[in-house]
Amino acid sequence: MRLAKLRRSTPFRLAVTFGVLFVVTFIFSGAIMYHMLRAGLERDLEQSLHEMNSLITSAYEAHDTEDLVNTLNNYASFQSTSDGLYSLTDAGGHKLAGNFAAPTIPNGVYTVTSRDVGLKGHERYRMQVSRIGPYTLVVAENFNDVDEMLRIVLVSFEWAAAIVVATAIGGGVFLAIRAQARLDRVARTMNDVSHGELQARIPVSGNGDDLDTVAIQINAALERLQTLVESMRQVSADIAHDLKTPLNRLRLTLDAAVAQNDRQLDVSTLLDEARNESDRINATFEALLRISQIEAGARRERFQATDIDDVLAVISEVYADVAEDAGQSLVISEHHQAVVWGDRDLLTQMLANLVENAINHCPAGTIITLSLRHQDNRAILAVADNGPGIPAGERDKVFRRLYRLDKSRTTTGSGLGLSLVKAIADLHSAEIAMGENHPGLIASIGFPLLPADLAGLGSSTPRA
Repeated sequence: MRLAKLRRSTPFRLAVTFGVLFVVTFIFSGAIMYHMLRAGLERDLEQSLHEMNSLITSAYEAHDTEDLVNTLNNYASFQSTSDGLYSLTDAGGHKLAGNFAAPTIPNGVYTVTSRDVGLKGHERYRMQVSRIGPYTLVVAENFNDVDEMLRIVLVSFEWAAAIVVATAIGGGVFLAIRAQARLDRVARTMNDVSHGELQARIPVSGNGDDLDTVAIQINAALERLQTLVESMRQVSADIAHDLKTPLNRLRLTLDAAVAQNDRQLDVSTLLDEARNESDRINATFEALLRISQIEAGARRERFQATDIDDVLAVISEVYADVAEDAGQSLVISEHHQAVVWGDRDLLTQMLANLVENAINHCPAGTIITLSLRHQDNRAILAVADNGPGIPAGERDKVFRRLYRLDKSRTTTGSGLGLSLVKAIADLHSAEIAMGENHPGLIASIGFPLLPADLAGLGSSTPRA
């Protein structure tokens, strides 16, 4: 990955931004810690200075300076001027004890240097000046220990800051490269899709992070896009194939009508055939348009709480006589109250298409069974028959537009009935499947049930 491209990438900029914020926060908190440590060490040094001053002062008694002088000289003998300063002077400023001659300094606590008290070097001291009777006592401790401690802390902090900066930059670049690589895979996949490779998918790392979530959602959208495009291709091919025959038939009928008209023969029968053929072609296109509208979700605004059991009862009543005329039986084996969120008219159309499909493609003596039951918080609507069924390899294909089994091509119909059923099921977030009924076929549709508070119903119970 080129450096210029890396610098322009959003992950790198985010990594650098958070890295800078982290480093600034670290330095700021480190500076606060350093100043608090320094103040604490200086406070401890000043406390030690007060205790030393009090200890020396305790050796003094009025008009008796010998103990005071000896005590001060003992302390001074164990330390050089670079470590600590001790001085006892009389009212005239003459040195009585200690390791240096203190200048005249008012009482108080000061921070001084060696040059301030007439000594060589560049040492710093914390000094306390106090009066003991007619004498002036000066006690000072060097800042060496404090400065050394602060120097060690400062050096350690500098090293830590360097490590943090290096880690922030290195880690930021590493994370940015990884994130950018995954984004590049997304870009490559979308580029492949834009060039017609609809089967391309974004690799998923399996980490379950936000990029994986986006990749999964994009892949789902690409899967849907591929399905829709393939469906469009299939529909185009099927329209070209299946409508070619009725259009040719219409053309032949019209040609025959023209020929008979030229011979001054009656053409009314041929014109009726042409009109009927035209009506069938129009009905096919209207069905295709209706499926497209349903797939586009144009009917969702009409959704409301709908009891499928009521729809089942209506279809059973309407088609019982139709099935009887065909020498078949239409029965309801089981039904429960099941409220779903949907369009009642579309649900009625869906169930009617399934029943009509069974009636049209099953022989006399077939028993068509309707059922509605509950399973895992879903309503399972099923239409089963004991007819010839559908080969297992073609059960998914029957939902394609204009698809017809070879044995069904001699019957009337456009091959759009089950496509409409699939479109309505998808609109209602229902799952539809064709299965073996041993013998025959069973079409099952699983609807998500509405919660009881939304459906206005209690627990469902079977009804006779």
